[in-house]
Amino acid sequence: MKHVLITGGAGFIGSNVARKLLAKNYEVTILDNLSPQIHGENPDETSPLYNSIKGKVRFIEGSVTSRDDWYKALEGVDVVLHLAAETGTGQSMYEIEKYVHTNICGTAILLDILTNEKIGVKRVVVAESRAIYGEGRYWSDDLNAYVYPAERHEDTMSKGDFEVKYPGCVKPLKLVGTTEDSKIHPGSVYGITKQVQGQLVHMVCQSIGIESVSFRYQNVYGPGQSLSNPYTGILSIFSTRIKNGKGINIFEDGHETRDFVYIDDIVDATILGLMVPGISGHAFNIGTGVATDVLTVANTLKKYYGIDVPIIISGNYRLGDIRHNYADITKARALLGFEPKWTFDAGIEQFCQWVNSQPIQEDKYEKSIEEMKQKKLYK
Repeated sequence: MKHVLITGGAGFIGSNVARKLLAKNYEVTILDNLSPQIHGENPDETSPLYNSIKGKVRFIEGSVTSRDDWYKALEGVDVVLHLAAETGTGQSMYEIEKYVHTNICGTAILLDILTNEKIGVKRVVVAESRAIYGEGRYWSDDLNAYVYPAERHEDTMSKGDFEVKYPGCVKPLKLVGTTEDSKIHPGSVYGITKQVQGQLVHMVCQSIGIESVSFRYQNVYGPGQSLSNPYTGILSIFSTRIKNGKGINIFEDGHETRDFVYIDDIVDATILGLMVPGISGHAFNIGTGVATDVLTVANTLKKYYGIDVPIIISGNYRLGDIRHNYADITKARALLGFEPKWTFDAGIEQFCQWVNSQPIQEDKYEKSIEEMKQKKLYK
């Protein structure tokens, strides 16, 4: 399988995967709409990601919501890596039609074509997200069982009580890694669309004899990610604030955690998913298996930039945000042979060195916060 189509291939993950596949002598086609939110108004001048693959791949500027663009992109392709999506949990809560149309309908068009046309695709690999799990997985000493807390309520968060609760539990819950068979209960429109994408791909591909693989990426970061998009990635948001000499507003109490995984590890895992035999029908968590709190993120960025800005633990919160989640990657280790190579500290050092080589971006954080306030999602 030597010809790979990457939808969203001019984006952060896609462009990095494309360059590594090209180095391995694979043929690569990319379908991407060059969204201004990611690439700027003039991608030839404003998008290093696009420029990193321009002229090196068969590039189709188009949309996954266009059947005609899918037909062009699928020509001669063996494997589809479907990354194209609207991303951002907060933004998805008020741009609902846009997220559903792109993420679900775009995937449906692909599967409709594969079902009803003679196309030579042998495997579809789709990006799900850790967002499909919603809140993480916990152990309860009271119940002697794993539990999956529901979404936190505004009446408790408004009092500064941010930890999750579970009925019948008095002792504090213990956070554990989320496995692929954990409860799926997304807390955002984005998470729902990624859940449906994965279910559609696995169900339809199985019925028509095409292999399917899905990846539940954790919080991906590294050199090349968008520094101007205020809707995704706290590393970019915090970095832009720091570089503009502005303080960092930490939501809740700063102890909320995520699993931050370096881009090189994501690329390695993704290429394994494209090529390793015998994994059809499987979903894989891709992360580091380590939970890092947001306060540590902010302080580590300050350390490597050498810029002292105030860190404000404000107690603000976004409705629908989860408290904790990190990946159990046992399955990816066993079936893919995946092993993350980058620690958080080492990855952040590389990321900060790259940011220092870039122009300082306009800080659009306040605008994004104002949008969420207007939609009554930010408190």
